[in-house]
Amino acid sequence: MTPNRLIREKSPYLLQHAYNPVDWYPWGEEAFEKAAKENKPVFLSIGYSTCHWCHVMERESFEDPEVAAVLNEHYVPVKVDREERPDIDHLYMAVCQAMTGQGGWPLTVLLTPDRKPFFAGTYFPKHRRHGRYGLMDLLPAFAEAWKQNPERLREVADEILAETKARALSSLDGSAGLENLSEDAFAAFLRLFDEEYGGFGGAPKFPTPHNLIFLLRFWHRTKESEALRMVERTLDAMYAGGLFDHIGFGFARYSTDRMWLVPHFEKMLYDNALLAYAYAEAYQATGHRRHREVAERVVEYVLRDMRDEGGGFYSAEDADSEGEEGKFYLWTPDEVRSVLGEEESRLFSEVYHITPEGNFEGRSIPNLIGTDWAATAARFGMPPAELTARLEDARRRLFEARRRRVPPLKDDKILTGWNGLMIAALAKASFAFDRSDCYEAAEAAARFVLDRLRRPDGRLLARYRDGEAAIPAFLDDYAFVLWGLVELYEAEGDGRWLVTAKELADDMIRLFRDERDGGFFFTGNDAERLPERLKETFDGATPSGNATAAWVLGRLGRLADRTDWSELAESLPDRFSGAIRRFPTGHAMWLTALEFMRADPVEIAVAGDPRLPETEALRDAVREVYLPHALRIWKAHEKFPFSSGTSPDRPTAFVCRRSACETQTTDANALRQALHSLQG
Repeated sequence: MTPNRLIREKSPYLLQHAYNPVDWYPWGEEAFEKAAKENKPVFLSIGYSTCHWCHVMERESFEDPEVAAVLNEHYVPVKVDREERPDIDHLYMAVCQAMTGQGGWPLTVLLTPDRKPFFAGTYFPKHRRHGRYGLMDLLPAFAEAWKQNPERLREVADEILAETKARALSSLDGSAGLENLSEDAFAAFLRLFDEEYGGFGGAPKFPTPHNLIFLLRFWHRTKESEALRMVERTLDAMYAGGLFDHIGFGFARYSTDRMWLVPHFEKMLYDNALLAYAYAEAYQATGHRRHREVAERVVEYVLRDMRDEGGGFYSAEDADSEGEEGKFYLWTPDEVRSVLGEEESRLFSEVYHITPEGNFEGRSIPNLIGTDWAATAARFGMPPAELTARLEDARRRLFEARRRRVPPLKDDKILTGWNGLMIAALAKASFAFDRSDCYEAAEAAARFVLDRLRRPDGRLLARYRDGEAAIPAFLDDYAFVLWGLVELYEAEGDGRWLVTAKELADDMIRLFRDERDGGFFFTGNDAERLPERLKETFDGATPSGNATAAWVLGRLGRLADRTDWSELAESLPDRFSGAIRRFPTGHAMWLTALEFMRADPVEIAVAGDPRLPETEALRDAVREVYLPHALRIWKAHEKFPFSSGTSPDRPTAFVCRRSACETQTTDANALRQALHSLQG
């Protein structure tokens, strides 16, 4: 079969469609010039490579010659990978939500030749089914409507864009004020909290780790025990369920039920990065080793399965293999028995609920929901430690057996922003767990981004694959990479990362800031012009780029003594206060930024040869105390006396608050006591 134009693209998602009978175009001038020349509307389809319903729509419609014939004759079909072009996706998803009240992928939009939308929806079957219109109903009808009265559809498109813009501008209401926002959000989270299974709301349930990161900080300031309880219950429940891959590790994208049992099996880099960060921070806050173990298992999965040989990290793994959702991850008792033998399979199957009837389409998703470790150990007549060791041995054997199955597709494109999140998580883990391998992996990923995804003029690019870096980076890319670089700097004190962070912060402000109305646009002032230039304020699967920018600029402002950055950071929540107050649980990263800005400025510095045990003892003392708003400095810095050209005779720690150094000590226990006193 002759491929279409997508065969020349780098995106794995676009390449999946390269042999469709649909005459697909990638997004670009060629497609829209053809539409204008031939007076045809554009059929825009947006998805991503690990999207289950995107695969379904492809099989039902885009591989179908009848559908292809209608598209090719009456439309100019355009395919977009939402992960490569989130700017296009954000705009037309906002349109879809304005028109229908909902969104999702695949996203289906009909455009005029000048890129204006006059119809939007999500998944459509080939023919009408269960009350849902089919493509073969819609496509001929809109083709005829365009033929008869294209001007009317152009008017509709203008009206839709006006409504979309009005909805977007409503989020820029800064009149609501910021008083008690965190308290209001906590109360809202408490109302939504699922007491039985953790998480917030009903099915489907998304991990949304940035909600938990905010609640940890709220607990730290207020000592509100319910905030910590919600965090720990949710972390424990997500790990126990099938959302976590108990054989090969890593988290799936979301749970289809409120128990966290049945996931949508795709694994995304951003989820695993943010979850590793949240579990590591929960370990810092509580000292509960189970949180550290989950974070380390996520890190093991990412370093094993998602790392490019150059140090960057791949984007995702699919839910489907051999055409079936979840097939790679499911087990029957016979399959477990064939690997482990009778006795060990009985033990493993009881603990992880592998049953003849199964819990997903006749097979079983391994999970620990309801498993009582001590009771199980007693029933099998062994100490809990022996049970743990035997189950770990069984898990390894099952993992090796599973590796012989046909694996899901891996989307091996490397995205700048998602790598920034993984850098932040690895740097956090390196400090919290004292793991140099995590730091080295974070460094390698940072070098990959800065060496291969940054132009000679300093401009970040958004995507790397198969030797090619392309697409000017978006606000989220800059904000997430800055987050990663700040975490890297605070983990070890290497000043290179702070220098680079300062350069990128200046670039971010220059490229994305709205000087007139405040906040940051999602696209840079050098990017392709779409019909509207939007600002994203709401947290989705990843935190808001505007909120992350506010948080990281606040941190950088203090680290670099840049009051202009600190003032800009503090102005941003005011600008969006109306949207935050209307829906506080959807703006957790804004609340995290506010918690930082309202906290007493605290800096902790340790000076001394890192190879000396006295220095390491001081660092360990810092590691043991949860102070989420404190800034850590390990080497020379203008705020501390050892940066003036001389160093202390012995490894020395400094603790400064409100621009005054309150503690200077060479004793780890004295440092520990001083830090505990800051916790209140």
